[in-house]
Amino acid sequence: MIRVFVAEDHTIVREGIKQLIGLAQDMKVAGEAGNAEQLIEGLRHTPCEVVLLDISMPGANGLEAIGRIRALSPAPAILMLSMHDEAQMAARALKMGAAGYATKDSDPALLLSAIRRVATGGRYIDPQLADRMVFEVGLTDSRPLHSLLSEREFSVFERLAQGARVNEIADQLALSSKTISTHKARLMQKLKVNSLAELVKYAMEHRII
Repeated sequence: MIRVFVAEDHTIVREGIKQLIGLAQDMKVAGEAGNAEQLIEGLRHTPCEVVLLDISMPGANGLEAIGRIRALSPAPAILMLSMHDEAQMAARALKMGAAGYATKDSDPALLLSAIRRVATGGRYIDPQLADRMVFEVGLTDSRPLHSLLSEREFSVFERLAQGARVNEIADQLALSSKTISTHKARLMQKLKVNSLAELVKYAMEHRII
């Protein structure tokens, strides 16, 4: 029996995923969480084979949680679940240690197959993304500007694009406002944008929000 821990901050989506897993005879929901802190705490007491991890959660996001999950012993396999069907995002998650990357508009049967594959030590990439990853991520000239951002800069970028203020981001990431302001300045320079409006436009064009 494959035990799956579901980490997703939208209750309706989480309930849908739990129902889907409940229909599969070879897997069950071991636990659930609405944010990264609940997830890490839950995993300390709840053995499971797979963590189904939403990439965009309040507080520490899914990408930031990967390292903390991988540090657990034994560490479950991580299957990222995202609304972003973007090759760069998938490559980033896999590089950080996720075993797979599925999108929320995936066929339900494919999602169950993905869970089975990563549970047995395999890897899974959303089929629609696989071809694009080979070309987009592999070719330097076609890589988007946000691929130049560090993990911390990307976290700040994502939160700024979603409307969070510098002080709010500082609280979420447990950093000083001055540090967040420095990251903001650097990431805007790397993205070649001069205002928050341009930053939000860039994020929308690249399906980051």
